[in-house]
Amino acid sequence: MKIHYIKSACVVIESKGVKILCDPWLVDGEYYGSWCHYPPLELNEEYFADIDFIYVSHIHPDHFSTKTLKLLPKEIPVLIHTYTTTFLKANIERLGFKAIELPHNERVSLKNGVGIKILAADNCNPELCAKFMGCGFIETKFKFTQIDSLALIDDENYTVLNLNDCPYDLAHVAVNEVLKKHKQIDFLLVGYGGAGPYPQCFDLEENERIIAENKKKKQFLQQGINYIKQVKPKYYMPFAGTYTLAGKLASLQHKRGVPETEEAIEYFNKSEQINQDQSQGILLNTYDYFDLECGKSSNPYIPVDLKAKEEYINDVLAHKKLDYELEEIPKMDELVDLLPAAFERMNKKREEINFSSATNVYITLEGDSFAKIPMNGQPMQLVDRIPENECYVSYSLDPRLLYKILKGPKFAHWNNAVIGSHVNLKRVPNNYERALYYSMNFFHG
Repeated sequence: MKIHYIKSACVVIESKGVKILCDPWLVDGEYYGSWCHYPPLELNEEYFADIDFIYVSHIHPDHFSTKTLKLLPKEIPVLIHTYTTTFLKANIERLGFKAIELPHNERVSLKNGVGIKILAADNCNPELCAKFMGCGFIETKFKFTQIDSLALIDDENYTVLNLNDCPYDLAHVAVNEVLKKHKQIDFLLVGYGGAGPYPQCFDLEENERIIAENKKKKQFLQQGINYIKQVKPKYYMPFAGTYTLAGKLASLQHKRGVPETEEAIEYFNKSEQINQDQSQGILLNTYDYFDLECGKSSNPYIPVDLKAKEEYINDVLAHKKLDYELEEIPKMDELVDLLPAAFERMNKKREEINFSSATNVYITLEGDSFAKIPMNGQPMQLVDRIPENECYVSYSLDPRLLYKILKGPKFAHWNNAVIGSHVNLKRVPNNYERALYYSMNFFHG
């Protein structure tokens, strides 16, 4: 069995003449143009011509890249978890692929003795999901609401566990379920960094941002350590969430609190929490592979030249246009007309999860015009200022992207805009209310 590394969370698992392409993101410009690869990826279409199956872990564009899938043969079946909603399935089929939903934690034989088992990150336990979301107990009636999944691929001799973006606090129970039947995991694909908007998109003092950046780095590196300790794989590779910001957002690149993969492997190699004799860290360059049968990589790893990367960001990526920058700026009235339906949808979700807060959300519409969105059931208002004595979270983004989001998920989505670093945020006080952001994901038509 061979593990081929492509980019970010995109790998190819090959065994017995079967190739499974996982989370294909091959084309620059996902998340509305802001996420790109470094080193740049030279797309070798012949390399992907003999793929037998595609596994998509979840809906985020660096895992389910529509720009990439449009380039791949439509006859390749796409394997996904059986989610409660059909959103991912519908989007895959809209691109012309056949989406095959696999039951939770059941091995499905693919071909030549190679099989796959897909598990929901919360192990299909809605109570776990509710606790992780920080929402009310009523959330449990909606079953699986998290979007992440993990996959175990085996060929009856070797096993690869792909954790992609699964949060440890949510997914460690699902991992234990895997370990009950598979005592030895040969290769673990494990995340090492967080791709969210904090702290780079938040209005923070410089010293506060640096503290938050370092805290975020350590938090996600520790999550990787927790997984390695739990799984005790023979080999592991830090991957996923490996991206470089482009366009007018390129200046945020070094404020994200995301380590380089070389930093991650060094951190893991020095950790006393990992049995270094039991688990060996691996890094691969694009299109190289690790062969489990002989325990060797196809080529020695060449570290990223950080100076060359900085030059590429400044000379190339910073000059790219973001997707919405090619569109016309909407009029104020066009934004205002879309607000009532968006508020109604968001408020319905807020009530469903039994969330209420004294925190108000303010969205900048134009200049000093804001949409005030209470999180306690009060009506929405249009205002001309944000009071200093309130608890609030403010959202500010390009009106062209805001217009697309308000029109609905077929055009753009809050979650992708926030993860893509397109939204500037400020929260007073600087407290994180997970359910508030979850509710705001539904602020659209």
